[in-house]
Amino acid sequence: MATITLLLQRNTAGDAAARNELFATAYDALKRLARARLRDAGSDELDATSLVHESYLRFVNGGQLRAEDRRAFFSYASHVMRSVIVDTARERLAERRGGGAAHLTLTTQIAEDLVQGEDGILRIHEALQVLEQADPRLARVVEMRYFGGYTELEIAEALDVADRTVRRDCEKGLLLLRAALA
Repeated sequence: MATITLLLQRNTAGDAAARNELFATAYDALKRLARARLRDAGSDELDATSLVHESYLRFVNGGQLRAEDRRAFFSYASHVMRSVIVDTARERLAERRGGGAAHLTLTTQIAEDLVQGEDGILRIHEALQVLEQADPRLARVVEMRYFGGYTELEIAEALDVADRTVRRDCEKGLLLLRAALA
């Protein structure tokens, strides 16, 4: 392990090859550290190899490695691994919440949310024709809700489907109509 301290000193002195040698020498110890960090964090997104490699990239891109001895190096490596695990968890949670997608509140009050007037009615009619080619039942549900003024229960009875299905179709149809009208 004195080799790691020597490589750290060479790296600090400006020997660029020493950094790569340092990681090659410390690779097995870094993988053990990574397995321990992943076990403690309960992360299932990363494996030890990925964590070590991502940490290495952060070392390289982070600039000058400032560790005087083996203990400081592994302490710093542990800190970098923690930041990789935390960043990965944040990215995963952001994806679960829709990432950068715009949030949209759904409603089944189609008539109130869509455009009004004669021009609006014609635009909705054209959008419904396009929707009918893609999904006839969905278009029928939207048509009955918007033009007929039927309730979800009335539509469900008329089409012989569950009212929950009608509710989902109304929400989906509203999204598709909004997209078509935008």
